[in-house]
Amino acid sequence: MRCSAHFDSPIPRKGRASSPASYMTCDTDGMTATITFRPDDDARLALEELTADGTPVSVVVRDALVQAAARHARDRLRREVEGLAHDPLDRAEAAQVLRDMEYLRAW
Repeated sequence: MRCSAHFDSPIPRKGRASSPASYMTCDTDGMTATITFRPDDDARLALEELTADGTPVSVVVRDALVQAAARHARDRLRREVEGLAHDPLDRAEAAQVLRDMEYLRAW
């Protein structure tokens, strides 16, 4: 995969002044995917910090997306677990499973 990052390219807006944006073009097995975003000051500073050591922007963005997806999945799972912990039917079923397991442990 080859990616190239571009910064501060004006994006024409109908009826509005152009605003700076960043975008990436990636070539993956003959397919091109482009991600476009307009970084605010915090995002621009974060990109500067994360690329100061020479890390390519494409690597930083990919890593950030993967980390955000993992954090999102953990948060979703935590909410689901919290919901089940307060579900009386699920708690009763879990208690029954534990009783059944105790019976089997004797063997």
